[in-house]
Amino acid sequence: MSHTIGQAAEASGISRKMIRYYEETGLLPPARRSESGYRHYSDTDIQRLQFIRRARDMGFSLERIGQLLGLWQNEQRHSADVKALVEQYIAELDESIRQMQTMRNELHDWVDHCHGDERPECAIIDHLKPSTDS
Repeated sequence: MSHTIGQAAEASGISRKMIRYYEETGLLPPARRSESGYRHYSDTDIQRLQFIRRARDMGFSLERIGQLLGLWQNEQRHSADVKALVEQYIAELDESIRQMQTMRNELHDWVDHCHGDERPECAIIDHLKPSTDS
């Protein structure tokens, strides 16, 4: 069955603009065109877009989505390859979470040391301003 870009957008939850972008980047093969130049997408294209959408919702980069798409379409794939790719991503997420928790703790410390009243002195500003050590 053939779908217009609007139908593909609705079925996948991906905007028309992003569908065109995914075509430009190669995540989605170029759409077939009608004689009048309108894009037409197959059911397989819609499934690919849905896969991309779920992967984006999980925060995968476009590069990783491309790798996952390649693995999905490779019937000779090894699940160990898919697992390794996702485990690497999890390790990166864990590191990002650790960094964000460190920042959060430091911000809490700054807030705890700010009087939060009418005085101009503020520990938050003191931490953010450039040091005068030259």
